[in-house]
Amino acid sequence: MLKQLYIKNFTLIDELDIQLFPGFSVITGETGAGKSIILGALSLLLGQRADSKSIKSGCDRCIIEAHFDLSRYQLESLFADNDIDYDHEDCIFRRELTSTGKSRSFINDTPVSLAVMKSIGQQLVDIHSQHQNLLLQEEDFQLNVVDIIAQDGKQLSDYQQAFKDYQTARKAVVRMQEELAKAAENEDFMRFQYNELQEANLEPGQQEELEQESETLSHVEDIKEALFNAEGILSGEEANLVESLREVSRTLSNIKGVFADVAEVTERIDSCYIELKDIAAEVSQLSSHVDYDPKRLDFINDQLGIIYSLEKKHRVETVEELITLRNQLKEQLSHLDNSSEEMDILRQQEKAAREKALKKASELNALRLKAAQKVEKEMKNRLVPLGIPNIGFVVDITQTEMTEKGTDKVAFLFSANTSTAMQPVAQIASGGEIARVMLSLKAMISGTVKLPTIIFDEIDTGVSGRVAEMMAKIMQEMGQTDRQVISITHLPQIAALGRHHYKVFKEETKEGTKSRMSLLSDEERIQEIAQMLSGSDVTTAAINNAKELLKI
Repeated sequence: MLKQLYIKNFTLIDELDIQLFPGFSVITGETGAGKSIILGALSLLLGQRADSKSIKSGCDRCIIEAHFDLSRYQLESLFADNDIDYDHEDCIFRRELTSTGKSRSFINDTPVSLAVMKSIGQQLVDIHSQHQNLLLQEEDFQLNVVDIIAQDGKQLSDYQQAFKDYQTARKAVVRMQEELAKAAENEDFMRFQYNELQEANLEPGQQEELEQESETLSHVEDIKEALFNAEGILSGEEANLVESLREVSRTLSNIKGVFADVAEVTERIDSCYIELKDIAAEVSQLSSHVDYDPKRLDFINDQLGIIYSLEKKHRVETVEELITLRNQLKEQLSHLDNSSEEMDILRQQEKAAREKALKKASELNALRLKAAQKVEKEMKNRLVPLGIPNIGFVVDITQTEMTEKGTDKVAFLFSANTSTAMQPVAQIASGGEIARVMLSLKAMISGTVKLPTIIFDEIDTGVSGRVAEMMAKIMQEMGQTDRQVISITHLPQIAALGRHHYKVFKEETKEGTKSRMSLLSDEERIQEIAQMLSGSDVTTAAINNAKELLKI
């Protein structure tokens, strides 16, 4: 619960440090006294967007700080998930705004983002302002109320996972359909391209081999002439290198006996002779294998022409890239040929996922229908004492297509009279009736949701007298179960039932108008409620009436 609120330099508030208490408390004050300013400051602290215009005129910084006692609410995991130190007895929220537009947020002295502050703040304080009555127009709000009463968090989570799986399976089918439709449009062209590449009989390294052979066949006369001349020099009938080298070896061998130093040179010459003789034989063999084959040359050039044409057509530079493209086309065509089987598998998966999601939705629906009966009964029990004796309240649950929330569409139908047909509550209920409906809903769900602090901002709009007193008793009851309930009110019947009473007022000073807030003593409460009853001219009757309301 909120146990202390500190505000400095926020609009008309120069400095406010107020202690708050468990149970049901009320805040009163004349219109324009600054009650909305205090709520605005608290909203900023809970993650609302900041505006540097909120800073008190003449100041460069404002500070808003709140201390919470969370010892009864088991919220440690919420802080652990956000890597924030947890102090259950004194949890501190702090927000600082500067005139330059900068904002800093802290929880227990740990800097946090505005999103984190808002996420955690929503678990600590619920501020019910008049605009929240518009929630009754929203289907999601009405469905969430039913879910809270149903306590179907696990079932809803299970359904949402099943629904997500179904969406994934459905997207796979749609994606496959789109791919097949696109492939079908290009199938004939793809088959033509594949057949063209397949008929080319492409092999890795083929282009280089063919280009080399083409060069050889194109210069066969030059090659044969060079080989013939080389063969003649090496081993021709007349003087040749092989015989000359052999003769050198013989000549030197004749003097080895008398000149030993020549032995090594002779061995080297003999080695050269053997190598040169082998080379001459290989040159002779090469010469015999080189023949001009015009048909072979034409075939090679034709094959190279096909390769060059395909490379240009497909904008690639190598045979290897053409082979990769051919294999890709083969895979795509195979995928197209087998698409019927693949589509059948995907459709079966989609069907199974849909059936599972629908089953989970049905389980969720059963819990919601049961909870709807409970909501109807409790809302009637709460609204009859609030001045709607002929209340008709129905939680209408109809089936719709699957969404993230299930297959249920929820509408709160309302009638204040037996002669009036049931209609959506936001369309038929008056402002006072909507206020009573919202208070009853909050009271009902607060028993399930362990929210530490609830603040009602003029929930009593459109009511008075005994109904106002009954509304106050509901808020009083809500504040008795480890919960703090604060009501900002203009009605003395509600103000009188508060366990603690605060007054917001304006004060004129040398520095200008300032808003103040103070905790009233018993005597001050009598005066305040008497003034609420009779206006600025407080009469003895008003004071006595105030005492009666306060049971003093």
